[in-house]
Parts: sequence; C-alpha cells; structure tokens
Amino acid sequence: MTRSSGFKVGIGIAITALAGCQQAAAQAPALSVDPSRLPRLGTIDARFQSYNLEMVEVTGGRFWKPYNASASSPSARGADNAGNMPAGGNPDLFAYREPVDLSNRRLRTLAAALAPAYLRVSGTWANSTYFTENDQVPSTPPGGFSAVLSRERWKGVIDFARAVNAEIVTSMAASPGARDAAGLWQSDQARRLFAYTRSIGGRIVAAEFMNEPTLAAMGGAPKGYDAAAYGRDFKAFVAFIRASEPDVMVLGPGSIGETAAPQSSRPSSSGFISTRDLLAASGPGIDAFSYHHYGAVSQRCSPGQTTPEAALSEAWLASTDKALAYYRSLRDEFAPGKPMWLTETAEAACGGNPWASTFLDTFRYLDQLGRLAKAGVQMVAHNTLAASDYGLLDEKTWRPRPSYWAALLWRRLMGTIVLDAGTHHGMHLYAHCRRGVRGAVTLLAINTDRTNAVTLRLPVTSERYTLSADDLQSAGVKLNGTALELGPNDDLPQFAAVTSPPGSVDIGPATITFLTVGEAKNPACD
Repeated sequence: MTRSSGFKVGIGIAITALAGCQQAAAQAPALSVDPSRLPRLGTIDARFQSYNLEMVEVTGGRFWKPYNASASSPSARGADNAGNMPAGGNPDLFAYREPVDLSNRRLRTLAAALAPAYLRVSGTWANSTYFTENDQVPSTPPGGFSAVLSRERWKGVIDFARAVNAEIVTSMAASPGARDAAGLWQSDQARRLFAYTRSIGGRIVAAEFMNEPTLAAMGGAPKGYDAAAYGRDFKAFVAFIRASEPDVMVLGPGSIGETAAPQSSRPSSSGFISTRDLLAASGPGIDAFSYHHYGAVSQRCSPGQTTPEAALSEAWLASTDKALAYYRSLRDEFAPGKPMWLTETAEAACGGNPWASTFLDTFRYLDQLGRLAKAGVQMVAHNTLAASDYGLLDEKTWRPRPSYWAALLWRRLMGTIVLDAGTHHGMHLYAHCRRGVRGAVTLLAINTDRTNAVTLRLPVTSERYTLSADDLQSAGVKLNGTALELGPNDDLPQFAAVTSPPGSVDIGPATITFLTVGEAKNPACD
C-alpha cells in the first residue's frame, strides 16, 4: 500500500492545470468546509473497493463483444467451452474469449495496486459451470452444464488472488447438472470446489448460492424454477456451508433487476422472480445481504435506454441510492442488521455502453463509491476488472482505463473511516479519514456541471489531485494536467499533487478532485 510519503508534490504543475479552472470559477458558488470538524459516520470494510472476474473469463467462452471488437477475434471453433453463453442469448452480442492469463505481470501489478480487495469470481456463466473431479478435463461439459472449470484454471485464480492480496468470493453451480433425478440441488460440486481450494492453500471467504436468482431462467436454472424451488435449494446450501465450511460467509440473495419499485408485478412468463419472494421462501441464513445494480441495460442489448448526455445527471447518479433503498428495505424486513454488499455493479448491464471505457464513466464510478460508503455499504465489486467495455482495464492490452486511475486514487487516499461532509448544492462532496495518516482527511469533490466551476473554501492547506480530460469521452485522463500512463516497465506513475493554501480551491467544470488535508487534526481520524 502506498502511503502519503509516496506522493510527490509538484507545485509547478499548478499554473497549467488550474488556470482554466480559476478562470471558469470567477462566478462560481462558494462552499465552506472545515475538515477538522467533520463528524464520523461509520466505517467500511478494508476491502470495500473490489472487483469481479467473470467465471467465463477463467474457463473461456462467449462474453459480451466489445464495441470495437476486430474481425481477428479468437474463433470459437474447437475452443474450450465454445458454446458457453447465457440461456436464450443472442449470439451476435457475444464474442469468444480465451481463458484469461492470470499470471500476466501487468495484470497482477495493476490488480495488486488496488489491494486489499475482494475478487468475486461468478457471473451468470458460473451457474452452469462444471468443476472437474480430478486433473482429467472432459472435452465437453457433462449433461446439465455449459462449461468446464479445470483444476488448473481454478488454481490460477487462487494463485492470482494470493499474488494481488485479494480474498475470493464466488457462487455455486445451480443448473440441472448440479441436481439429482428429482431436481433437488446437490452439494457435490460445491463440496469439491471448497475441498480442492483448501487442499492447495487457497480460501473462499464468502459465497452466494447462485448468481442473480431473480433471473434464474436466463442463468440456466431448470425449467419452471420458482421462488419455492430457490428457497428449498438455498436452505440445502446453507446447511452444507454451516456443516462443512463454517468460516465461509453466506451472501444472498444476489438479486438484480429491481430499484425503488417492487417488480413482483412482472408477468410470470418473463421468468423474473422477485427478491421479496426469494427471501420469503428461503428464510434466514445469510450473513450479508448481497445485491447487484446497473443503472440501465447497455445499447448492446437495449438501444436508447441511456445516453452519454445523461451520464452526469443527478437522475442517473441517484439510481445508486434508489437501488440501495429498495434492497435495504428488504434487508431490514428479512435480515435486519446484516451488512450490505453490492457484489456486482457497473455503468450498464450487457457489457456497458461505449462510454463506459472513457473518462465520462469515472464520475459514476467514484460517486457510487462515495454514496455507498456514506450509506454504510461494506463492499462494492465493480464488474469487471478487465473484460468488455466496462472493465477497469482494456481486455486485450490490460492498460488502465480512466476509471482504473480513479480507483487507484481512491485506494491510496480514502480510508475506512467515513465522515459526513454534508450536502452541498452544485457539487457531490464526500469525506473519509485519509488512508494511513492519523488525523488527516481526504475530500472527494465531484463537479458534474459541464460548464460551471465550484469554489470550495478550506481553512487549511490542502494537497490537490484533479482528474480531467480534454474530451469527456476520451480514453485517457489527466492528473493535474498531466496524462496518466504506465511507465516503460509498467511502473505506476507517482501521483504529483498541487499545494493549495488556505482559502478558495476551484473545482472546474466536469472534473473530479481529491483534496488531502494532512493537518486537519480531525479527532475521528486519530
């Protein structure tokens, strides 16, 4: 973990980086904040900021085709798990991808920089993935499964997690292949996965029964699968965990598709099962309430549902709060007091929109982290680390996208103690105790206004880290006016701060600024 001593202060950058902001801020509204007096709201898990690795990345198979996919993409003919994709999916939306090389040096370097984290290996594909009994790998999946996960590839996950200081979270196979003749879920596959993991020194810290049971049919569940069947299976899963893996956290239900309004009115023909029905049928047993949230479905699957023009709007960003409010109300009713985990989230479902890989989505990414930390959510797993358009890294080169650089700044500057920065018209402002520096505070100021600046008044000196781009849909991002890029040996750049004296700090239009206050002397941060 890089501490404050690793940050070099580049005062000389200030003139170039801030001149435009200062000019735009001439008539900006002024907000006053005293970092020393911000009260403590609570704490978040040290691994709060986490990420997903889709099971299909591990096994190989068909995942969401990037918008700029070339004709030279790997052919699926004769490839491992060539037919693996969600039930009923349109083949034109998917492209075959070979199993990810988790030993790659760049990938490990960049993932390790986000440590500590939870690494969730799951997704729709995990519901129907067969884990091999031994080192012999069948050429085709057994009946009732769509993919094969070899021991070698699962060992690659365990080695990767160990190398990057990540704890593994996963889910179980729940397709017809994991059931007996009567259709009852059997623990054989789960038992085998846990036992092998343990035998090679790995550890699974938490598990969901299945991925997104609200969309069970799409996830490969048996025909006619309903809430009653889920409740029966979930109870069997909990009994298995308590008896065989008592140290593993049970997460659930891992729902998707509901926001502020109940969805139980959907027609049964849609295959949708409401979370309320799932919880009522499954009874107690979860250790943490997990849910998934996407603000929309991407244009890949549903054209016109959202636009880049709306990406900085309050309505778009507030969808995070709406989803949390709905699922938290169910948590309070069925599992009161249990922590909330957002185990899958990104800009949009179905691989993300084209702008998910640009600076434009960095606003949603950081605002979502700020909102959820303030609300007490304990874990947020971004989907994905490096697959399709919503990956933090490009899936071919593994070079960082803008949201990765934002994630790295959050990791280095935002600690686990959450402070109340209040509500301020015209800017999204969040505050945490600074990571690794006693008494210090970090403010995260997000200006979503595309034309107007905001002035923040601080009574003490601060160190400033401003993210910006020449074009909001740029694939690159600048820190205090300097482009962020990997070094020749994949070295991470040294983040240079600009010193701001006590008084006004201008937050330019459509920019994101972290402000660290080393001399805040906030008693909540001691």
